[in-house]
Amino acid sequence: MHQLYDRGYKKLFSNKTLFRQLVESFVPYEWVKFLDFEHCELLDKSFLSKEYEKRESDIIYKIQLKGKTAYIVILVEFQSSTDKYMVVRVAHYIYSFYMRLIESKQKPDKLPPIFPIVLYSGMEKWTAPIHIAELIENNNLLGDFALDFQYFKIAENEIPIDKLLEVGNAISALFIGEVQHDRTILREALSNLLDKEEQQVISILFNYFEQLFNHDKMNEIDWHTLDKVKTQQEINMFLESMKISDEKVYQNGLLEGKRRGVQEGKLEGKLEGKLETAKAMLEEGVEISFIAKVTHLSVEEIEQLKH
Repeated sequence: MHQLYDRGYKKLFSNKTLFRQLVESFVPYEWVKFLDFEHCELLDKSFLSKEYEKRESDIIYKIQLKGKTAYIVILVEFQSSTDKYMVVRVAHYIYSFYMRLIESKQKPDKLPPIFPIVLYSGMEKWTAPIHIAELIENNNLLGDFALDFQYFKIAENEIPIDKLLEVGNAISALFIGEVQHDRTILREALSNLLDKEEQQVISILFNYFEQLFNHDKMNEIDWHTLDKVKTQQEINMFLESMKISDEKVYQNGLLEGKRRGVQEGKLEGKLEGKLETAKAMLEEGVEISFIAKVTHLSVEEIEQLKH
């Protein structure tokens, strides 16, 4: 299942608009203003080791920062629980990247800056250390030689829904869909995008949710359909189908609640009747063993009626 989501997220963040929105909306640093998103380049990961080629969702962008080359790496984590040693894995990823640059024909005189983002889409709280020093015992004893490395975390489930609604772009709608169980909010967020975003961005996002919405079995999902450009009619039909489905779920929930309530009421009534019968028999001096046989109550339950 994670590999299927990997392919979906890779498609999403291969779109430069969604990449730009992710960084501009959720990386709150001054230097972000100086990134040249217009001419950024999505890199092929084939130059990395086989170990990292398997992580389909990881994205690497080459981008200019104040006229100088820099890289932004997005590592997506779908795990339901956090990886304690994630910071070590990220550091290994970055140093592997640097080694490939050093071994390349275009060996640089100086290594370019790399900004690592860990994007977490799981439901559990992210508890893994962000600083590598937190994992190293007595790291501070080494003074200037103590290891110092960290990654930037974006945990979708830590962003308040009010914040996501305020941002109001395609990437915030994606996060709402991933962590918000109330699909009414998602429908509203998606509807609000129609007059704001370019058609290609709207299409890829709606296609993504449509694939998740229409397939109970993850192995049936065809992520290639994310590239399809959706018409306004198709978008409206999808929003309407979501609304109808949610209304059915709501009505079924009400009916199920009523059904369970009636059943529990009947069971409660039967139990109440048995207790009343047992109590009356006790008052008449009937033996407890006989009462238990008649009412099917336990001896302990009958004994409690004496008090």
